[in-house]
Amino acid sequence: MSEEAVKTTTEEQPAAAPAQPVLSEAAAVLAGGDEPAKAAAAADAAKLKKGKGKSIPAGIAYIRSSFNNTLVSITDARGGVIAWSSAGKAGFKGSRKCTAFAATMVAQDAARQAVAKGMHEVEVKIQGAGAGRESAVRAIQSAGIHVTVIKDCTPIPHNGCRPRKRRRV
Repeated sequence: MSEEAVKTTTEEQPAAAPAQPVLSEAAAVLAGGDEPAKAAAAADAAKLKKGKGKSIPAGIAYIRSSFNNTLVSITDARGGVIAWSSAGKAGFKGSRKCTAFAATMVAQDAARQAVAKGMHEVEVKIQGAGAGRESAVRAIQSAGIHVTVIKDCTPIPHNGCRPRKRRRV
């Protein structure tokens, strides 16, 4: 190739813009004020609005009712938690956390959160031997969610652990 052909090919290509250094969000805020942070906040708000329109019609409600507390988690079909609540989160303390009334409040709170996200059908899996088992299921039904299946998933020991040695008196 001649020198003229090499010059024309290099001249025809547009000049590359000067490369800007990649900055972290914190460095961008320090360098340019609040403009990058406001733009990022606006983009995050747009993403939240997009995600809010997506509803999950059916899911699984896990009720864990122990002798000390009641926990309710409502998930999508894959197991991603959509809404959750516990007796401590509902404001109960001490021995009142293990009551059937506390379980009712907990289940209603979690069910309201799930209904707000578009859920209307649920499969219930109960675990534990606490006082709030049945009342939590009734509370989920009363919140407007249709319960299709109620399954007890309480772990049962089959012969269990080796017992302690016998006491000699």
